[in-house]
Amino acid sequence: MKLSSQGPYVTLDNGLVKLTVVKPQGYITGIAYGGMDNLLDPKSNESSRGYIVRTGVSGFYCYGIYERPSGCPAFDIAQTRLVFKLRKDKFHYMAVTDEKQRVMPMPDDLHPDRGKQLIVPESVLLVNPINPDLKGEVDDKYMYSMDNKDSGVHGWIGSGPIIGFWTIFPSHEFRNGGPTKQNLTVHTGPTCLAMFQGTHYLGLDMVAQFEEGETWKKVFGPVFIYLNSTPDATKAQNLWTDAKKQRLFEETLWPYDFVSSPDYVAAKDRGSVSGRLLVQDRYVSGSLIPAKNAYIGLSVATTAGSWQLESKGYQFWVQTDSNGNFTIKNVIPGVSGLHGWVPGFMGDYLNNEQITISKGKQTELGNLTYVPPRDGPTLWEIGFPNRTAIGKFVPDVNPMYVNKLFINSPEKYRQYGLWDRYTDIHPELDQIYTIGISNPKTDWFFAQVDRRGPGNKYVPTTWTIKFNLNSVTTGTYQLRLSIASATRSDLEVHVNHMDTGHLVFQELNLGTDNTVCRHGVHGFYCLFSANFPSTLLVKGDNSIFLTQARGGDSLCGVLYDYLRLEAPATAESLYPPIEYVHNTG
Repeated sequence: MKLSSQGPYVTLDNGLVKLTVVKPQGYITGIAYGGMDNLLDPKSNESSRGYIVRTGVSGFYCYGIYERPSGCPAFDIAQTRLVFKLRKDKFHYMAVTDEKQRVMPMPDDLHPDRGKQLIVPESVLLVNPINPDLKGEVDDKYMYSMDNKDSGVHGWIGSGPIIGFWTIFPSHEFRNGGPTKQNLTVHTGPTCLAMFQGTHYLGLDMVAQFEEGETWKKVFGPVFIYLNSTPDATKAQNLWTDAKKQRLFEETLWPYDFVSSPDYVAAKDRGSVSGRLLVQDRYVSGSLIPAKNAYIGLSVATTAGSWQLESKGYQFWVQTDSNGNFTIKNVIPGVSGLHGWVPGFMGDYLNNEQITISKGKQTELGNLTYVPPRDGPTLWEIGFPNRTAIGKFVPDVNPMYVNKLFINSPEKYRQYGLWDRYTDIHPELDQIYTIGISNPKTDWFFAQVDRRGPGNKYVPTTWTIKFNLNSVTTGTYQLRLSIASATRSDLEVHVNHMDTGHLVFQELNLGTDNTVCRHGVHGFYCLFSANFPSTLLVKGDNSIFLTQARGGDSLCGVLYDYLRLEAPATAESLYPPIEYVHNTG
């Protein structure tokens, strides 16, 4: 390892990678590797502050320590990240997942003489791109977003020489918003990001707000910037395969044992917690149900579901096995809430008591039970509760605004302008969904948006759910509304008639997620119940009306995760008393 200083520049060279850092700001101004004198755009400065270069390692580590000592004024942090802007003459191919890879536009293609900015400012129609193969496509940085739980490595492959530049997250504990938080990865630049904290897809409630005098310290990272290369152009794709393997390797090293900062908590000073999560739903089973593939985690958030908006502390998440067993390892000591959610069941789990994690110790919790919201038997349901709009109808993109990457893709919803496709499908009359006949995959539009009317004015929409009842049970009915995301919406629910006497639910100014315009299918998850008396229903045909009542906004809307109508509880509707399920995992 060589460390040298000349004027304002410091270089760190391990024989594989050479970093050039400018004093005193700490900006990286140069990354030399694999025969390329500088991988970075010379006109940009990467703004990290802590670097680790190790002998024999093909890459380097970046981290930041943020601190507020006592006496500081009030302050907000909306976003913090690492940004690497690479050489545009070298790096043209990006990879985020096995399916999400492509040749990207040049940064000049986003300028007015080559591209047309669309309604969403970040979306540009490539009219005269440098690469003619991209003509007619739409580029938008949000199209390449990923959930924390589904990400871990992304980057670029350059040519002349063939070099891979990869951002690897060995852990997500320091990122805000938990496993379902969506973050930017790469975008036209060519730019490679490491998002630590941001508000995208969740809104300003994600902002970390500090009061006057409030103290705080947090270590963001380290993340690993991995560099690889090949002399054989036909094997360029192998660089992506290698980067995925490197990510798995880095995860085995976490927490790193080579970080010397006293603020970074080493493995020996961390603890763990284990247990088993079960679900109690007497209308599904007379026995406790193992919470299979549930997400369970520790967060300083103190109310159910609020981990989604938590930005000051660390979060530690795992998935349970098929029997609901879990172990969360390498947890920083402290007191946290134990949170969770279970695919197939609505709502958020929060353990009744906070969990204390101690240095070097494993906390055993035993069996835990989640009781999801439920008051009566299911009359009908739409969708599957997974906190997203996945499984609903996503239309084909308007051919004028296609991104070829998402044709026949599981992320078809990433295409631009799908909000206007609702009007193309329902030009005059709104969606009608009939229980027992309709299918959410083909008949339930993934987002309840405004419809484009005469003069391109956007008007509110009312969706109708039709269903038949053989009888009406006296009592209170419940319509559960599991919301995957909402943006600037006024949501109303009527039963059988659209008048004030049949209005059973109203929620104004719902959501600030911007999920529709950012090409997503989920944002801030929330759950509502519309309770109404049996007198509003009739034997035979009934209708429930869902109205997104705010007009004049092409990009507002509600994305439904799951809807369920429950009848009043009766003794006959319950399963037999629950039998205890022993932990056999």
